[in-house]
Amino acid sequence: MLALLAPGQGSQKPGFLTPWLDLPGADARLRWQSALAGVDLVRLGVHADADELRDTAKTQPLLVAAGLLAASQLPLYDVAVVAGHSVGELTAAALAGALTPESAVTLAAVRGREMAAACAVEPTGMSAVLGGDPDEVLARIDACGLHPANRNGAGQVVAAGPLTGLEELAAKPPAKARVIPLQVAGAFHTPHMKPAEVALEAIAAGITASDPQRIMLSNADGAAAGNGADLLVRLVRQVTSPVRWDLCMASLLDLGVTAVIELPPAGALAGLAKRDLKGVEIVKVNTPDDLDAARDLIARHGAPAHIVPEPTVHFRVAVSPTSGHFQPAELAEGATVTAGQQIGQVVTRRGAEEITATHDGVLVEWLADPEDPVASGAPLARFSHPDATGADG
Repeated sequence: MLALLAPGQGSQKPGFLTPWLDLPGADARLRWQSALAGVDLVRLGVHADADELRDTAKTQPLLVAAGLLAASQLPLYDVAVVAGHSVGELTAAALAGALTPESAVTLAAVRGREMAAACAVEPTGMSAVLGGDPDEVLARIDACGLHPANRNGAGQVVAAGPLTGLEELAAKPPAKARVIPLQVAGAFHTPHMKPAEVALEAIAAGITASDPQRIMLSNADGAAAGNGADLLVRLVRQVTSPVRWDLCMASLLDLGVTAVIELPPAGALAGLAKRDLKGVEIVKVNTPDDLDAARDLIARHGAPAHIVPEPTVHFRVAVSPTSGHFQPAELAEGATVTAGQQIGQVVTRRGAEEITATHDGVLVEWLADPEDPVASGAPLARFSHPDATGADG
């Protein structure tokens, strides 16, 4: 099984978009998205220096547009799982089929502008805490009046909040830990971003999100979004909520992911995956020259040939409604199911909660085994349209 990962802010580099403009239609696509975002994405990706690229209002739509451009060159119908870090979740939502590319870029532009405005309300910032005992790190962050904005795994936690608290943390770091100030505009993914969340929610109310066509893991808890409405709520709340990338990586392991591709500008998420996802094959896509390696990885780790759907066929994912132990129904992969048919149950201390198919379709694969412990929102099974070529085995 293969996952596609979209990076977040901080991964950008001057000129990173330059080689992608040689692709047919790339310039026109980016200029159309520039009109939606209200910023010149082509100029930013080609000519902007590092200082300008730190501008949250400009960089967020640029990252989403760049990731979607690169992904448009890949056979996505073989990709089972997508996830994005911070603003990369908007890229992932479009790749999951829940948002159109236009909606994703527009939301990124609004998100970036409003987060930049929220940063101007009071002086806040972020610092990376590397190493140390995890519990001691979190306790020290709290004692300094800060928030754990990112929990990235591999011994990385990002603290965020008032500059005075960050100075206190740096002056007396947790045992065996280093504190590194980050060059960011403010305390992202904390309550300090509440004005941005409110503004983004008002815009998102005008968007209808579709149900994800493939598994999309959420930064909130590493769980899969069950439907379009749930996904949209998660995207809005993410502005003030911690990024739990550690839980997303744990879900990748639980799902049995064997390979990951990081979209441009790639490097940060691939580095975390290399440390925490042992044995998983990784490809970083930074230029069009990397696309052949990505396509080869998809061919070797994508959906098995006998269940590969046509590109126009939509997947649906059944997720757990609660925490407990999963008991699947006696259904073989390749079996046809009808809307309302029981496909399993989750057994809790209060009893068993039935899980039913929401649409007619074909059981492509089970994503959880019998008696597996599952959390609320955990993906259980993947379904395709019953007419998918070869889906019946």
